[in-house]
Amino acid sequence: MLRIIIWLVLLFIIGRIVWRFMYALFEGAGMLKQGREPAAVKLVRDPVCGVFVVPGKALTAGSGSSTQYFCSEKCREEWRRR
Repeated sequence: MLRIIIWLVLLFIIGRIVWRFMYALFEGAGMLKQGREPAAVKLVRDPVCGVFVVPGKALTAGSGSSTQYFCSEKCREEWRRR
């Protein structure tokens, strides 16, 4: 009985390995349909150091159409001093 359980576990593990290998192979070949593409995010340029940043994660100064985006507090403070 113990041999049967060991064989079943071994077959399960081998089957799982083969399944994951085949899935990765088909996914890499582009044969599997993926979900929709991630939405593109427009990057903005830090006016002080020139680094491109994601607006949702950047520090800001100003408001409305005159909003400036910064990569760090240091850049924002330098811009305010100008």
